[in-house]
Amino acid sequence: MKQEPLLNKINSPEKLKELPLSDLPDLAQEIRDRIIDVVTRNGGHLASNLGVVELTIALHRVFNSPVDQFVWDVGHQCYTHKILTGRNDSFDTIRLKNGLSGFPKRDESVHDIVETGHASTSISAALGIIVGKSIRGEAGKVIAVIGDGAITGGMAFEALNHAGHLRKDLIIIYNDNNMSISRNVGGLSSRSDISKSSSFVSRITATRTYQRIRDLIDKGLLSIPFFGYRLFQFVMRMKRGVKAVFLKETIFSELGFEYVGPIDGHSISMVTKVLENVKKLRKPVIVHVVTRKGKGYKRAEENPSDYHGVSPVPAPGDKDLVSKNTFTNVFGRAVAGLAVKDESIVAVTAAMEKGTGLKQFKEEFPDRFFDVGIAEQHAVTFGAGLAAAGLKPVVAVYSTFMQRAVDQLIHDIAIPGLPVVIAMDRAGLVSSDGETHQGAYDISLFRNIPGITILSPGTAEEFRLMIEYSFSTSGPVLLRYPKAECPEGIAGTGQPLIPGRGVFITRTGNRTLLITIGGLVAESIRAVDILSSDGIDIDLYNLRFIKPIDDNNLSDLLSGYSNVILVEEGSRKGGIGEYIAALVYERGLEINFEYHGIPEQFLPQALRSELLELCGLNGEGIAVFVRRLAGMDLSVAVSS
Repeated sequence: MKQEPLLNKINSPEKLKELPLSDLPDLAQEIRDRIIDVVTRNGGHLASNLGVVELTIALHRVFNSPVDQFVWDVGHQCYTHKILTGRNDSFDTIRLKNGLSGFPKRDESVHDIVETGHASTSISAALGIIVGKSIRGEAGKVIAVIGDGAITGGMAFEALNHAGHLRKDLIIIYNDNNMSISRNVGGLSSRSDISKSSSFVSRITATRTYQRIRDLIDKGLLSIPFFGYRLFQFVMRMKRGVKAVFLKETIFSELGFEYVGPIDGHSISMVTKVLENVKKLRKPVIVHVVTRKGKGYKRAEENPSDYHGVSPVPAPGDKDLVSKNTFTNVFGRAVAGLAVKDESIVAVTAAMEKGTGLKQFKEEFPDRFFDVGIAEQHAVTFGAGLAAAGLKPVVAVYSTFMQRAVDQLIHDIAIPGLPVVIAMDRAGLVSSDGETHQGAYDISLFRNIPGITILSPGTAEEFRLMIEYSFSTSGPVLLRYPKAECPEGIAGTGQPLIPGRGVFITRTGNRTLLITIGGLVAESIRAVDILSSDGIDIDLYNLRFIKPIDDNNLSDLLSGYSNVILVEEGSRKGGIGEYIAALVYERGLEINFEYHGIPEQFLPQALRSELLELCGLNGEGIAVFVRRLAGMDLSVAVSS
């Protein structure tokens, strides 16, 4: 008779604690099978989640969530946590519209303490929580789980320094899997095999018995008259020297942490024993666990980068499937092509070599490619330094992560006017990853900075022109483009760039004008076709430049129309539309002007096509905007 799956018995961490230790390896395998099955259907983060199955089981066996609180750095490794905290029945909906989030969500479960989606934030948040608990007199431990990629971020070091100073009993699980999204860089990412001797020694130091004996010895030394303090300092130096030989803990010890590890993160029994000891300590502790990203899924183990995030299995007629000719791929090929001719072109990324399309560049020009790790602020200022040295750097980063480097762009690039190209992938609406990954705010954040140029391509031909233009200018240039298919062969988009001016895609002489840009060019063409099929012809103008805009040229153009509608794939507040609305007012243009973009709200997770529809920025929605402004009959059917 087939045994009932263990997962069927677990709808809370309390139920997990009821299972005998001997059942836990089977439970881990069931969880892996569940994650692989769902993620290969829905898409999502695969390798990172497979690597922390045993670790998560051990955490929930030892600690009592939600009294004890877990803070997951980045959050893309929280799938096992979700399954064990009562969400297995709805796990099939993860990353789908109205389904479970692929990241921790406070309104989804009491077990999700901090919402996250960006790296290097967990230690800061966890430290704030443990201090808050202390002030309020509340019980419970706080555990931050951070990977070896995220811990390279500067914010993590700032938090480590503060945590060591405050001496609160914060527990940090340092998950060393030798792989973030791209291969890690930096001294902390250097990994050796698990040392049995160092692991054994450090586990002893985590016991309360050891801690009591050490405290007694320390107090005894300090109580010796005259020579006590000097003797204490000598013993401390000797102890650090000996521990440095056996343990890889110097930096953590110097910051004030008790260090435990490295330990095998796939041994539930070993991790459980260590955590049970650590739980009794009343000081900041680093528990160094070594795991294998993609554990249990051979292809993911062999190629963890390729299986960090996987796309869903194609559904028939799925419009969200991205062809090989994506904006990202057009960017990667174009930059690599230009670098053949110009040896001063160098490329920088922040742990996103493949995601930003720079893999080809790295392979062809390894000495001119720099992955700085999860450190966007450093990447931008590093790019400034490269430019100051006479090179032509392109810094490739996702729009949502570029939010972290606003000051660096202003202070280190824009003020000195350095020729750095910032390539912002995933600008606009992004499928499935939810609020933290939408590229909605880069226009609002960066458009008002003096001296910069912002371009947004709508087609492959236009993108190639913009990339060449970017490397030929004397100041900073930002390129923004979506994670989407990159169309080709659209009228007008192959014309040479004229600073501050756009091009017409269709021009009929009608008194209604639709202005579009970037990732909405294809949807705007659909809107024009929808309206044309109903006998309504309009002009379509591709703005091309977000900044600068040739105000005189645009004013003259607008004055030839009665109705003008602008659509943009960015925040409506502080966007291009607001700028042009002010221009219309200042120039006294007698036209009906409307602008539409992403509304002032954090958008839920959904496919890009669903998000475009939600915002009215798909072809059908744009057609509705045009009809409404032009006063046409809304009852006329809008064809698809």
